[in-house]
Amino acid sequence: MAGMKDLARLVRELEDQLVVCMRCGMCQAVCPLYAETGREADVARGKLALLEGLSKEMFRDPKGVSERLNRCLLCGSCAANCPSGVKVLDIFLKARAILAGYMGLSPVKKLILRGMLANPAFFDTFMEWGARFQDLFTKPANEVLGTSCARFTTPLLGERHIKPLAPRPFHAELPALDSPAGSSGLKVAFFVGCLIDKIFPSVAHATLKVLQKHGVGVYLPDNQACCGIPAASSGDMTAFKKLVRHNLERFPVHRFDGLVTSCATCTSTIRKVWPVLFAEDGADILDRVRTLSEKTMDIHEFLVGRLGVHPEAATPRSDAVPVTYHDPCHLKKSLGVFAEPRELLRANGNIRLVEMAQSDWCCGLGGSFSLEHYDLSSQVGRRKRDMVAATGARILATGCPACMIQFHDRLSQAGDAVQVRHAIELYAEALGP
Repeated sequence: MAGMKDLARLVRELEDQLVVCMRCGMCQAVCPLYAETGREADVARGKLALLEGLSKEMFRDPKGVSERLNRCLLCGSCAANCPSGVKVLDIFLKARAILAGYMGLSPVKKLILRGMLANPAFFDTFMEWGARFQDLFTKPANEVLGTSCARFTTPLLGERHIKPLAPRPFHAELPALDSPAGSSGLKVAFFVGCLIDKIFPSVAHATLKVLQKHGVGVYLPDNQACCGIPAASSGDMTAFKKLVRHNLERFPVHRFDGLVTSCATCTSTIRKVWPVLFAEDGADILDRVRTLSEKTMDIHEFLVGRLGVHPEAATPRSDAVPVTYHDPCHLKKSLGVFAEPRELLRANGNIRLVEMAQSDWCCGLGGSFSLEHYDLSSQVGRRKRDMVAATGARILATGCPACMIQFHDRLSQAGDAVQVRHAIELYAEALGP
């Protein structure tokens, strides 16, 4: 259990931030969870009101407070549309840390977060063994999407349609790389991320291809760890800070001009969450966190904004495949990146971009939210699936592997013959072999 002085300090910080909220209710209009449930407790305003009495309520009913606070996708829609500029995600993450510090973590969460995730080498080995034996527990579900479902009822998979673990993770195919800057004069570090490494290695290969084609050197260290967002979302500051410190050692900032990722969630976590949750740590570690954070960019943002890649829009072929694009919450709402992926997609003449309604509406995954509230996650996801279906697209493109997982599930369960691709994959195809 965290020290009571530390908890008291965090509560005071929270109280200072909560006074900014005017209770105007603007968050109701954009909250994907509230749109499904209509419950005030599920919208940011309701949760902020709950947190005002946290110092008293935490001692009276900590479990109840935690349960209500965790019914949140952390999509950032409320923060992005808040007229008062309330830093809702910062508040929620700090509140979860307070509650986890007071209540402690469940044995299961401790095992997953501290026993596995916070030990990268062991986590990699565990997942590699999982890939070898996954066929014993799953069977094919949708051929176009390449999804699987459970062979028999299990608490973990339930009714989910999943994208199986890759036969070989990306780190096994390319453990490390250190190539010099090419024609661009730039060299970047590549933060792969767990989902791309273990489920979508083709995205990592496409990213490296694009960087190589544009003359960018790459620093790819071995033994990378998770960005830490699962631990931060659970309030586990011990695991979170261990993961961040590990990654700081793997990515010495003097080795590269910038750090790029192809995962919207990883980008947002490193850029936005790391500095917030290390704000009270020593000056040395905070300086290192901020330096790496400031150097971090999404791959689309790096190509268009930093490298100045502005490919001429290709004239779509007569048989061009219709593609629609989903704006990941962490990419558009947290980082303001939405035009760049579309600019790169239009460089591929084999596809035709068809915009969907409310392209930035949350897909409903929310990381661990989907594990704890699969019914609600599915409700939000079905709404998004209908938006995709209405476009007639045969490919759904996006910039976040977490969103890709949700779309694999929702599209597969609907029986749709729609591929799910990362936008950088489609841009890489436009660059030729």
